Amino acid sequence: MSTTVSPNLVEGRFSTEASGEPIEVRDPATGDLVGRVPAMGPTDLDAVLDAAVRGAKAWRATGPIERGRVLLDAAALIRQDAADLATLIVTEMGKTTAEARGEVGKAAEFFEYYGGLGRAPFGEMIPDARPGTFALQKREPIGVVLLITPWNDPLLTPARKMAPALISGNAVVIKPATETPLITLRLAEILHRAGVPAGVLGTVTGRGSVIGDALATDRRLAAVSFTGSTAVGLDLQRKLAGSSIRVQTEMGGKNAAVVLDDADLDLVVPVLMAGAFGQAGQRCTATSRLIVQRGVAAELQARVAASVQALRVGAGGADGTDVGPVVSRTAQRDIADRVDAALGEGATVIARAALADGLAESGAFVEPVFVAFDRDNSLWRDEVFGPVLGMIEVDTLDEAIEAVNDSAYGLSSAVYTRSLDAAFRFVDEVDTGQVSVNQPTSGWDIHQAFGGFKESGSPFKEQGLEALRFYTRVKTAAVRTH
Repeated sequence: MSTTVSPNLVEGRFSTEASGEPIEVRDPATGDLVGRVPAMGPTDLDAVLDAAVRGAKAWRATGPIERGRVLLDAAALIRQDAADLATLIVTEMGKTTAEARGEVGKAAEFFEYYGGLGRAPFGEMIPDARPGTFALQKREPIGVVLLITPWNDPLLTPARKMAPALISGNAVVIKPATETPLITLRLAEILHRAGVPAGVLGTVTGRGSVIGDALATDRRLAAVSFTGSTAVGLDLQRKLAGSSIRVQTEMGGKNAAVVLDDADLDLVVPVLMAGAFGQAGQRCTATSRLIVQRGVAAELQARVAASVQALRVGAGGADGTDVGPVVSRTAQRDIADRVDAALGEGATVIARAALADGLAESGAFVEPVFVAFDRDNSLWRDEVFGPVLGMIEVDTLDEAIEAVNDSAYGLSSAVYTRSLDAAFRFVDEVDTGQVSVNQPTSGWDIHQAFGGFKESGSPFKEQGLEALRFYTRVKTAAVRTH
């Protein structure tokens, strides 16, 4: 891998200028150097933000049809470069090749979906009671938006935010996670090739502890869209409260899957495994709490245990890998510490997936683990963000729903049942923004509104037409004709 410094996109040109020493990006499977990015400081931000202010004016005047064409061209380029993009995700973040390919495909779909909306209505006629008068309301861009994106979906999340922001006519400044900035810089280069004008898209690489506050609270911004930890998201909400900057936060989850006595266990087990251990459990929508009705508890526990023990842990690019490394050594230690603490509180291990000799020492690998716990355990309350699944037993649907809602989080939940009555009761009564029936807690499509309740998110949802509400404002006009 090249160890040259990958440049940021600043006012239509690619620049490695920054006040700090370059940041190293390493492969979590091997520790090998993948690349370097500029470490920007507060004094480096003005060039990007001033360019974005100018870019927002030009992009708004471009019109939605032309903006849509640029996004569709970007989608085609993503598909053209798909193999290289997937390889970069594997080496930078640690996903398996299959997971990385899926992420690239979804990223292209976001730009295709929102590119097509360039020809959709951006307003409507409304009645007016006054004679000789008609009224209308139109959606307008809000200006410069900052996107703060995480390391776990380092291409998909930028695409999820960037595409609706751009089709709405805004200029975008994006700050990717320090662990996985390279794929975002590649996406910026693709959008530049697709024809995004100078200043309309700018990238900022650097450490959040150095530039985060100065960037997120800058008065040139109209909005901040953040995906990441709950602690950082809530702090951002507090800092922007009372300002003119609107804020969208997509934060943590402690997602529960309920298996009722009438569930089809042949369906449940593979779907549950994908939801809990896909992407090494590093998804805000990952299943981490398994709530099982007592009549099927023993059989389901045995099946899940056997499936966990069969998981193959290894480098994301290796053939046959089911679970790749976690993103970093820091994450590896944090997950291990949380599991050890839970065991000290009384949780018991039902099954683990074995690691090959030396694997945990050679890279950021973690044993997928399946435990039994109670509702006083820290694993019940706290997000782990790793391949850890805990199980409790309940007697009734009422008890199961109460257990699902027993969380500060409210992102996603699932129920497995053959009963329509139980399914719709579950949909109505759980306090989560996403609800699945006989599907995993993860895996939401691009046109489906996405976001959680409580400490999992803010009122603004992402994806689908709902995303446009965050990136636009409504203007009402009344016109007297005679």
